[in-house]
Amino acid sequence: MNEVQIIGTGSYAPLNIMTNHELSKIVDTSDEWIVSMTGIKQRHISTGENTSDLATKAATFALKNANIKAEDIDLIIVASTSPDQFVPATACIVQGNIGAVNAMAFDISAACTGFIFALNIAMQFLKTGQRKRALIIGADVLSKIVDWTDRNTCILFGDGAGAAVLEAGSVRGIISINSASEGQKGKFLTCPTVDVKNTYTKGTENFKATISMDGKEIFKFAVKTIASSISRILKENNYTLDDIKYVVCHQANFRIIEFVVRKLKADKEKFFVNLDKYGNTSAASIAIALDEMNKENLLTVGDKIILVGFGGGLTYGASLIEWTMNK
Repeated sequence: MNEVQIIGTGSYAPLNIMTNHELSKIVDTSDEWIVSMTGIKQRHISTGENTSDLATKAATFALKNANIKAEDIDLIIVASTSPDQFVPATACIVQGNIGAVNAMAFDISAACTGFIFALNIAMQFLKTGQRKRALIIGADVLSKIVDWTDRNTCILFGDGAGAAVLEAGSVRGIISINSASEGQKGKFLTCPTVDVKNTYTKGTENFKATISMDGKEIFKFAVKTIASSISRILKENNYTLDDIKYVVCHQANFRIIEFVVRKLKADKEKFFVNLDKYGNTSAASIAIALDEMNKENLLTVGDKIILVGFGGGLTYGASLIEWTMNK
């Protein structure tokens, strides 16, 4: 069986920034309230770019960082809650855009845990020798599915994309991954697609294809599953938090991270946070954070990090990684 390592990262967010002050002109809220409740100060909002556009730019940066050509990629997985369209897959659009002519490409839907799920799936292809190099992307344009009249949700979300290039070989970078789903709780975070409307049914009255969330239930789920996922992956690999350089949580709400830190009795400095600049970018958030850490030279060869996510489905998961990229 092959080992798998990350050899490049990339990210992109729309240039247009919406501050909390600007948002307060749309819904009844304020900068002080949003920051105190979430830690978010601004978010990037598309002015026309779709999910594949963001994903393509993140992919291009990741390939450059890995110093490989698009033709060297033989697997592309895009995790997204907001694809451009039903067909073709966003991954196939990205494949065409970057010229990855040798790749198999497909999408997955695991909401904010999408990047972790994509990492897990790609690792299996690479470990078994079916593929050699994979490009995994978390990308979302949530602004097109947000209810901009719902102040409980519209304050949270932003648009963005993050990518990583994985390579099979003898160097172990991805040490372990665990991931899971709790479909019985799916009702707590939903976003419909297209109503059933045909010659036999008139469909649902006042149908809205926008995000709906039970904030209290999601908060409880997030704190519980982030803490348990971290504890589990540490125990399974005989590590403690003292061995970990950084924990990169899905960037949803700073208060969730604070609760997890207290629950684990951890050093808060180990928990990387950038949600103040991006808000919740769903499948992109962990990948964007990882790329920022890479760009800022926060990681050196041998550092151990944990990526951990939770999201709609409900889904959750974590990955223990040893950083192998030289500066």
